[in-house]
Amino acid sequence: MLYVFPSHGVGVEWLTMSTVSGKCNRLVIFSSLAFLAGCSSFNRQWNAAPVATGPGDIEGKWQGNWRSDKDDHTGNLKCVVTKGAGDLYCAHFVATYWKFLTFAYDAELQGTPDGDSVHLVGEQDLGALAGGVYRYDGSANNTDFHCTYTSKYDFGKFIMSRPAAETK
Repeated sequence: MLYVFPSHGVGVEWLTMSTVSGKCNRLVIFSSLAFLAGCSSFNRQWNAAPVATGPGDIEGKWQGNWRSDKDDHTGNLKCVVTKGAGDLYCAHFVATYWKFLTFAYDAELQGTPDGDSVHLVGEQDLGALAGGVYRYDGSANNTDFHCTYTSKYDFGKFIMSRPAAETK
């Protein structure tokens, strides 16, 4: 099969299935490498993350699941929380969709101490393909991280706890 596309220069660019296939293959390889680099970066953060030290300490590793209250979709969720300047925290998330797709992103959350917990709020634009702006509202203590999320197309919750070997 032969495809004809207007060229950016003068004339017509002729693409055969093999050149289209080659471009698609390069796109798949590039996307896979970008994904693996993101996973590798998260895995380094995960391995280096500290163990929680006491009440009100929310930094470190979290794992659990997310659940859409709109359509009951669910998946695994991992997170590494790091303390930023002042009352800011960065949550580094890796979520699984449809049991085989993985999406990684960071969200900046503002934290307000509330006894042994920290109340967290924030928002992050994940891009049009992921649903746009997500807003977060929740709390975390030394052992539990519960948060709701809302976006233009979805709403639900994150339920996480410390990995078994991480609690003191």
